[in-house]
Amino acid sequence: AVRIRPLSTEEAIHEPILCLDTIPEGSQIVAGNDTFFTFDYVFGVETQQSKIYDECVIDLVDAFFEGFNATILAYGQTGSGKTWTMGSSSDTNMTLQTIGIIPRVIKNLFEQVKRREASDPDSTYKIQVQFLEIYGEDIRDLLDQTKTSNVTIRETREDGVFVAGAREELVSSYEQMMKALEDGTKHRTTASTRMNQTSSRSHAIFTVILEHTIYDGSVVESGLDGGVPEVVRSATHQEVRRSKFHFVDLAGSERAKRTGAQGHQLKEGIDINKGLLALGNVISALGDDTKRGKAFVPYRDSKLTRMLQDSLGGNSKTLMICCVSPSSLNFNESVNALRYANRARNIKNKPVVNRDPTLVM
Repeated sequence: AVRIRPLSTEEAIHEPILCLDTIPEGSQIVAGNDTFFTFDYVFGVETQQSKIYDECVIDLVDAFFEGFNATILAYGQTGSGKTWTMGSSSDTNMTLQTIGIIPRVIKNLFEQVKRREASDPDSTYKIQVQFLEIYGEDIRDLLDQTKTSNVTIRETREDGVFVAGAREELVSSYEQMMKALEDGTKHRTTASTRMNQTSSRSHAIFTVILEHTIYDGSVVESGLDGGVPEVVRSATHQEVRRSKFHFVDLAGSERAKRTGAQGHQLKEGIDINKGLLALGNVISALGDDTKRGKAFVPYRDSKLTRMLQDSLGGNSKTLMICCVSPSSLNFNESVNALRYANRARNIKNKPVVNRDPTLVM
């Protein structure tokens, strides 16, 4: 999917000429006069947050409940609206109309849990969250207030690639999960540049972990516990599905001349671009028809691509949202982002329902 954000105040003053246009009927974007791109979804400058959620996110939430892993990945140059679209900022002034994807998913998640448990007494759900940032090549746990977590990437034949040592916080309500999102976001590394007053200096991955236990309906014991009816189901006849939903807010690609970055910020920008280059190489290896199945996929070139290995070409239903500016000031950056996203569109994933093989009915 591609989202074109509205002109910023500075763009509207200095360069109000638009370089991008949409052709909604064919889900196409026109860059300049003669460069066309086709995507699964195209959202213009007037698009409301709810439309993006309804058209391309809600089906992922339903698949998540069925036991599939899911990923939403936001990509684009710095200041292109990624954090706004994802809804991963800690802005408490958001309204129901302006909140982004993550708060909408959280709201839907607990509504569905309540509805599903009421209609099916043989199903129970446990929800945990994890919030990490990749700063340079360091993985930081944004939910660890002590900052003592030793987070590492591991891989096993049974579980594939996973993160070890990170806090997984149990949550039971919309309010609790939103607090975890807001608390973690406040600890995320940001800085002010010419192009963005709150530029993310790290890649952030907010993960929701859903454990769905399905019982076969048999009852081992039934009675009263302190006057309250209690039913104990058999723990040996059940199926357990454990799925993960990753929300990836990538730091924006940067050109030092445009951002005015110097010193430490310049090094941060170089590290950001290195990670995005590694991600681009993975996307190229997976999305190029002439390379697919033949070229080596360099997942191990960065921790970002290692953590996204399942999301790109693996066990996940993945949506990439490319965020771009319509201003002619950003024409080259926007076209490069669109080409990046065009390659990603060709990636073929292999999602499966994630069942515990030792507890299948």
